[in-house]
Amino acid sequence: MLIVREVFVAKPGCASKLAALMKENMQASWNGSCRVMTDMTGDFNRVVLETEVESLAELEKRVQEYMGNKTLHDKMKGYTDMYQTGGREIFRVWS
Repeated sequence: MLIVREVFVAKPGCASKLAALMKENMQASWNGSCRVMTDMTGDFNRVVLETEVESLAELEKRVQEYMGNKTLHDKMKGYTDMYQTGGREIFRVWS
């Protein structure tokens, strides 16, 4: 299993809005484990979207589905204006 974290540093005053937008839309559209978190001790205004997938192939499939989902794109319109920087972290879970 892989844990994928999309990490965003939101613009001042936008972290809560970005987290709420992600929570509303990703939980409605993502078929699987998904959670949105805000950082309490690290960088200010950091929002993390965490999902689980079984493989990189599944991640690629999900990305393609997201890119082809016009309804979700419309709901997420403008979210890129809410953050300054972002990145992706992918972790393999060893159990």
